[in-house]
Amino acid sequence: MNAPDRYERFVVPEGVKKVTYERDTKIINAASFTIEREDHTIGNIVRMQLHRDENVLFAGYKLPHPLQYKIIVRIHTTSQSSPMQAYNQAVNDLDKELDHLKKAFEAELAKHSADY
Repeated sequence: MNAPDRYERFVVPEGVKKVTYERDTKIINAASFTIEREDHTIGNIVRMQLHRDENVLFAGYKLPHPLQYKIIVRIHTTSQSSPMQAYNQAVNDLDKELDHLKKAFEAELAKHSADY
């Protein structure tokens, strides 16, 4: 078959960075982040977290091609912040939020498994 191997969807090749940063040369405080081996799941979560930041003027992502396993996240911020700061803050906030969700799930699981 001509289909790529399944592992290519999630294994980052050797020598390739997971996230790359490219500053926009035409717009001040704008940049693109290319995230390798991710899809709409991560793209939409990161985009929505960036929209919660009042210093973010624009946040969007695109999947360049269905057979290219990467997303491109574009961020435009106010002068009080930079795209790198906004991206790092969004990822840190998501990490905390998902950690809280995991702990709440495990607590409920432990509570209900004790009943059985």
